[in-house]
Amino acid sequence: MKIMVPLAQGFEEIEALTIVDVLRRAGIEVDTVGIPATLIAGSHGVRVFTDKKINDVKVEEYDGIVLPGGDPGYINLGRSTSLTEMIKKLNAKGKLIAAICASPAILAKIDILFDKKATIYPGRESEIPYPRDARVVVDGNIITSQGPGTALEFALKIVEKLLGTKKVLELKQKLVVD
Repeated sequence: MKIMVPLAQGFEEIEALTIVDVLRRAGIEVDTVGIPATLIAGSHGVRVFTDKKINDVKVEEYDGIVLPGGDPGYINLGRSTSLTEMIKKLNAKGKLIAAICASPAILAKIDILFDKKATIYPGRESEIPYPRDARVVVDGNIITSQGPGTALEFALKIVEKLLGTKKVLELKQKLVVD
C-alpha cells in the first residue's frame, strides 16, 4: 500500500503532517511529493523536505493520493497539470482520492466530484457540486474533510478505508483518541 501526499508552497502544516504521521503509523508507505521542488514552506512557515519531486513520480506506483489544504497551498496544487493528471488517472482506476480543507475544490475543477457528495472548508461550499455539512465525508473512493481541526479524524478515516476498522481501533488506542 503506497500513498502520495503532494505538498506545494503554502500547504496547511497540521493537515499535511497529521496525514503523513497517521498513515505511516498504520504501516502505509507514504511519499511526500514536492511541487515543484523538495523544500516546501507551509502556510505558517514550517519548512519540509519532501521524499520526491513531482517530476520523479510514477503514478502507477500509488494506491491513492491525499491532498492537504492551506492557502495558497491548495491553489498551488491545483495549478500543477502534472498533479491533476495524476489525480485523474488514479480516480479512473478507482484508487483512493482524498482532500481536506479547500482542496476538494481541486477535485471539483477536474470533474471528479460531479456525482459525489463531499465536504469542504466552511464558507467554500459553492465550490463543490454536492456539499455536505460534515467533518468527513466518504463517497466511494473519495474522502473529503473540512480543515485543520478535522485532520486526525480524516487521516483515521483514510486508514479505515485502506486497512479496515481493526487497524483504526489499534491506532486510536495508541493515539489516545476516543
